[in-house]
Order: sequence, then C-alpha cells, then structure tokens
Amino acid sequence: MANSIRVDELSAGYGSVQVLDRISLSVNDAETVALLGTNGNGKSTLMKCIMGIVVPKAGRITATIDDVEHDLVGLKPEAIVDLGISLVPEGRRLFPRLDVEENLLLGAHRRIARAQLARNLEFCFATFPVLAQRRRQLAGSMSGGEQQMLTLARALMTAPRILLIDEPSVGLAPLLVIHTIDKIRELKQARALTVLMAEQNFHQAIKIADRGYVIVHGKLAYEGRTREELADNELVRKLYLGM
Repeated sequence: MANSIRVDELSAGYGSVQVLDRISLSVNDAETVALLGTNGNGKSTLMKCIMGIVVPKAGRITATIDDVEHDLVGLKPEAIVDLGISLVPEGRRLFPRLDVEENLLLGAHRRIARAQLARNLEFCFATFPVLAQRRRQLAGSMSGGEQQMLTLARALMTAPRILLIDEPSVGLAPLLVIHTIDKIRELKQARALTVLMAEQNFHQAIKIADRGYVIVHGKLAYEGRTREELADNELVRKLYLGM
C-alpha cells in the first residue's frame, strides 16, 4: 500500500519572520528524497510543519498512509505520529538520563507499535549491534555516532510508514557520517520506507537519494528529478562542489 507526502504552496515562519515561501514538493511511495540547503534556509522548519510542530501560515500538507489520504495541517504532532509518520530530529533529542532500551521503548507508543514491540526491538538491536551491547547504558554517556544510531532506532520503534530525517550528519566525524547514511539506506530498503531527508552534506545525501530539491532562503531553487540531474545542476555545483 502506498505511502507518500505532498506539500503545496507552503508558507511558514516564526512571528513576523517568514522562513518558508510557497514551498511545493512531493515524496512518492518508497522514495528517498533529499532536501538540500545550507544552514538557516528553512529545511528544519519544513520538517516541523509536516510534523505539526510549526503551524503553516498558508498552504497544504497531505500524507497518504496505506492508500488513505490525510490533511496534516491542524493536526497535533501526536496525531501525525499515530498516522505512521516519524521524525528523526536534528540534534538527536534523546533522554540522556534514560538508558538505551528505555529510550527505544518510549518510541513504541503507537497502538500498532506496541503490538510489534518485541519484533521491532529485536530488529533495532540486529541493525545496530552496539545498541544491544549497551542497552543498559545511559544515552547521555554515549558518543555522538552511537546517539545518532539510537535516534534512528527510536524512530523505527514507532513502526513508521514515512520517515523524516533532519540533518543526520550534523556533529559527526566523516567516517560516522558515511556509516549513518549507509544505515539509512539499509533501513529504508529493509522496511520499504518513504523517506524525506534534510541534509547539508550533498556528497553523502546523493548516495542514497532517488532525487531531490534545493532550498535557498526559504524558496525552492531547484528540483532534480533524478540523482544524476541533481548532481549535474549548476546551482548544486556552485553551492556544494565549489565549481
């Protein structure tokens, strides 16, 4: 059954500051779409609008979950999560004084996720063996790379259909960035997820993206309909490749 997101003419901001200006994009079933842009251009705000954390000033956001269309604007974040949309937030946002397993169990609050709790926990530990080894370790005492793994695993514990991933490479060493991006690709394929990933690291994002968008100053500056088209664009080369 199909799972997708569509954003139409979305404008949003904070108070009198407008951050997003008439953004339109789509993420089709089982795609990985990259939302590229340097820091401060509105990628995280768009993610927060989809999750109901920021209420748009104008526009529409719709999600199709298991072939059923839902209007997301006006829904509370918990209702959006309950539909099957999960966010991996920038900065990880773990509970540092809870251990690994406790953080994971907090992700399994959806009714369907509770029914699959044991299976999903086993999957997370198999995918990220270090989490199994450190299941009783406090999350706040783990390295940045380990915390990013835990954040991804916690999102999977909600049994999502659509996964939003906000800046997974931030604060990680280059080798850990490569490992994290590879894990996102592995998880997407294993669970047939629909993925929207906001990322500054073009070189890593392009490895797993089917296509992508470039956002500049809150506006969509370019849409690459294929990975190759995105990589060959003059704007992308200027912003990311120094050409």
